[in-house]
Amino acid sequence: MTANLPPQYDPKATETKWQKYWEDNQTFKADREKGGEPYCVVIPPPNVTGSLHMGHAFEETLIDVLVRYHRMTGRNTLWLPGTDHASIAVQTILEKQLKAQGKTRHDLGREKFLERAWEWKAESGNTITNQLRSLGVSVDWSRERFTMDEGLSAAVLEAFVRLYDEGLIYRGNYLVNWCPASQSAVSDLEVDQQEVEGHLWHFRYPLTDGSGYLEVATTRPETMLGDTGVAVNPEDDRYKHLIGKTVTLPIVDREIPIFADELVDATFGTGCVKVTPAHDPNDFEMGKRHNLPFINIMNKDGTLNENAGEFQGQDRFVARKNVIKRLETDGVLVKIEDYKHTVPYSERGKVPVEPLLSTQWFVKIDPLSQRALEALDQNNSPVFVPERWTKVYRDWLVKLKDWCISRQLWWGHQIPAWYAVSETHGEITDTTPFVVAKTESEAREKAEAKFGQDVQLARDPDVLDTWFSSGLWPFSTLGWPDETKDLDFYYPTTTLVTGFDIIFFWVARMTMMAGHFTGKMPFETVYIHGLVLDENGHKMSKSKNNGIDPLLLIAKYGTDALRYTLVKEVIGAGQNIRMEYDRKTDESKSVETSRNFTNKLWNAARFVMMNLEGQTPQQLGSPPYLVRSEDFSPHGERTEVLTTNQVRSEDFSPQGERTEVLTTNLSDRWILSRYYQVVQQSRTCLENYGLGEAAKGLYEFIWGDFCDWYIELVKSRLQQDAEPNSKKVAQQTFAFVLEGILKLLHPFMPHITEEIWHTLTQTGDDDCLALQAYPEPEPSLINSELEQQFELLFGTIRTIRNLRADSDIKPSVKVTAILQSENEKERQILLDGSVYIKDLARVENLTVTASLDAEPPLNPPLGKGGQGGSIAGVVGTVQVLIPLAGVVDLAALRGKLEKKLAKVEAEIKHTAARLTNQKFVDKATPDVVKGARDALAESEKQAEILRDRLKLF
Repeated sequence: MTANLPPQYDPKATETKWQKYWEDNQTFKADREKGGEPYCVVIPPPNVTGSLHMGHAFEETLIDVLVRYHRMTGRNTLWLPGTDHASIAVQTILEKQLKAQGKTRHDLGREKFLERAWEWKAESGNTITNQLRSLGVSVDWSRERFTMDEGLSAAVLEAFVRLYDEGLIYRGNYLVNWCPASQSAVSDLEVDQQEVEGHLWHFRYPLTDGSGYLEVATTRPETMLGDTGVAVNPEDDRYKHLIGKTVTLPIVDREIPIFADELVDATFGTGCVKVTPAHDPNDFEMGKRHNLPFINIMNKDGTLNENAGEFQGQDRFVARKNVIKRLETDGVLVKIEDYKHTVPYSERGKVPVEPLLSTQWFVKIDPLSQRALEALDQNNSPVFVPERWTKVYRDWLVKLKDWCISRQLWWGHQIPAWYAVSETHGEITDTTPFVVAKTESEAREKAEAKFGQDVQLARDPDVLDTWFSSGLWPFSTLGWPDETKDLDFYYPTTTLVTGFDIIFFWVARMTMMAGHFTGKMPFETVYIHGLVLDENGHKMSKSKNNGIDPLLLIAKYGTDALRYTLVKEVIGAGQNIRMEYDRKTDESKSVETSRNFTNKLWNAARFVMMNLEGQTPQQLGSPPYLVRSEDFSPHGERTEVLTTNQVRSEDFSPQGERTEVLTTNLSDRWILSRYYQVVQQSRTCLENYGLGEAAKGLYEFIWGDFCDWYIELVKSRLQQDAEPNSKKVAQQTFAFVLEGILKLLHPFMPHITEEIWHTLTQTGDDDCLALQAYPEPEPSLINSELEQQFELLFGTIRTIRNLRADSDIKPSVKVTAILQSENEKERQILLDGSVYIKDLARVENLTVTASLDAEPPLNPPLGKGGQGGSIAGVVGTVQVLIPLAGVVDLAALRGKLEKKLAKVEAEIKHTAARLTNQKFVDKATPDVVKGARDALAESEKQAEILRDRLKLF
């Protein structure tokens, strides 16, 4: 039974079919027992609250290309999937739901709230993983992990307790980034610096001795209520005489010192800086250096507290307006300037963060970062691709400060610390003693030994920063702290693929944690990719509402088309890519181009299979060019021998008898050479993270060399009456190269290649393309000289085709062509390829000559520039001539061209008149004017082409 493909490719049906097949058959289930060199990737865990966006689609596609490629090269591959519990995001969702019901989490209590959170996770938390399935990612779903599952939670407890016991986790009162919306501390890395149009307020602080005043400037005037000093630069001559004096703080009437500190920029503002140690990071450091009081004026919900006096209870931004009014009333407000500056926003709460003094849990960074630095400096571990990110990563490790890991939330890993509240009247205070333990029973045992049998314990209500558990991800997902077989075989992981914007959030955390707990860097290589920008080259974001939904494009064009577009757009590792997109129609020209590529491949595969007479590549056997010495019989007789232009001695048996000889055909040798060039190129690119370059190379080979040229070259040899031996070699070569193309392309377009491969090979459900061997290069069959020869042939064919089109020669009409070259080698190439030129350019009589003078005179005679009834073109150093007499009606053709030229010239005149009319230019929209100018330029170009053609007749 002849296997063939349907006339039309249906991406939706095909992709759904193979996604289900791979998962049902556990095609990508890792098996360490099979041995081989491991290749392991852990997925950058998306938030459990998330839905697939273009950044996900880009990153997971890049990973999948690498994983599928390395699986096909024989490596023991594990791609481990999972999701992050996303503390702030989940809690925000649940609190919004409660608010709609007129409740708060405190109305439910912690236990009921967490029950509700787990219910939400069960119902809605799998959205992102199900959407990842639609990308066809080749992950091992049997090993899927969640940062709050039992195993990973045990790893978090182990890590926290170990770090605490080693003195690397401590509890302290420090300035943190506080999000009033979520009422939780957030790390520096969870802060989004946004440029805003704001103001700079100037006001006077009178010297206490009445001798004058200092003028200060600030973007946050409400914080002046907590000022405890004014700082100047020690080298600023304007203020040296005031150092040591005091000023009286307006409104509050608090006497505060003037002091010198090198941190002050004498060129900014007035050179005097108000210092609020409890509400500014720089002021915090100056406050510690100069022993200033720390006065907190703010509550955790963003309102002002009792230290704000008359402004107590007011929201911080309401208080800002009222403080300004009071300063103006008191006559100390000098001026207000418009001022563009950067304001830190909470990424989750979407409100400006507030530097706030708070008692939190911290990790001492220095010992951890030093170990990561040693690995980098001594062993270049991990290796960054592109290499330029190595310095960025190193600089960040050097600058890291202690890490605030506590969050004032309920959803997450609760901090394993129990307070002896019986020591502080039943409340948790900044001074309440505590014990750290993995379990409550262990904590009670420790507490009773320290505080007696009657001790009352209360667990710390806070949870850990999600990045704490994510920092353990590469090894906790493999079973750490237990010494599992997976951990032993697959760790350290091989490659981390991630965006440059997450180096500091995640990469550094993982290297520090892994270095400390495992003694090894968690991955060999970090491949940093860029961002997917919108159609205008802007970063996609929810706030700009300029995202592009990958699921919409998948529905319209297919998964493989989107995947291929994303990878093919990458020019150099780490570069941003721009996604073409029309928001009015939800269409993308770039993805449409890739969809057209899938259709081209599908149709080419259909043509190949229709001409294989029901035979598979295995049944047909390898093309004779691939036959080795072992393909001979024991008597030295070769079953099939393909001649080249010269008969080779190896084509004969030892007795000197010539065996069956197949018809010479250079095109088969050419396509095999091109194929193995692409095999070599693809492997080199993929091994060196040149994914975009590999995708482009495959596109050019498949569309150009295979579909546009080889299929055309071989068609005549596949006819019913074709010479049998030549036909068989054509079929063998056809089938061999097509199967190789499917293997090469599979990592990029897994669904369509799997479908075609199964049909081509007639393989049953017990095997699939995803597990086949990736093609290997065969240098002996790469013939660069032959490829160059075919480039000349193709150039000649294209030139003849263009000349035919310019002369309106009908496709059915065969022509005479004269090819002139003074180069003997070129003439030989043209003669050897004459059959292709005749067949593909519709040439009946072909002459190859060194000089036109040696040829019979043309009738009518050839004039300069092709005049006299012939048309001429050039390819390289070859002149191509086509006599037109008897082929076309020259007078009619000239009249037709003149008519076209007259029409175009009329259009030029009309459009030029519009553009010289100032009323039109003034009243028309810029787009209309631009359209008219573009139309004029296009018409002028057409007129130039028509005039050149008329010169030939």
